[in-house]
Amino acid sequence: QVRLIESGGGLVQAGDSLTLSCVVSGGPFGLYFMAWFRQMAGKEREFVAVISWEGQSTDYADSVKGRFTIARDNAKETLYLMMNNLKPDDTATYYCAADRSITTWRALQSKDEYDFWGQGTQVTVGS
Repeated sequence: QVRLIESGGGLVQAGDSLTLSCVVSGGPFGLYFMAWFRQMAGKEREFVAVISWEGQSTDYADSVKGRFTIARDNAKETLYLMMNNLKPDDTATYYCAADRSITTWRALQSKDEYDFWGQGTQVTVGS
């Protein structure tokens, strides 16, 4: 059984930095495309960032480009999201997701593409 467990969320102030982690177990982490999504209160879950198997290809939502960095350590089976210059609009529950078999690169921005999800970690950014 594949399990994804996020950690690292918390309450910070605008302009602060935070790093989220997602540990994956029960499956071949190195063969999954991995992504971060977030869900704000009352809204749909939205794409944040994605990274390829070996970590050489990444993509970001426009709203986080230049502030967030996605990374992975296949030896540790861990996905990261480094978030800098946080804004109140970044307040959300952040989820990591794993995709066993990519259809298209574009499809990786859709939550429907992913096979496994974590339980989420809350990030709250005060103004």
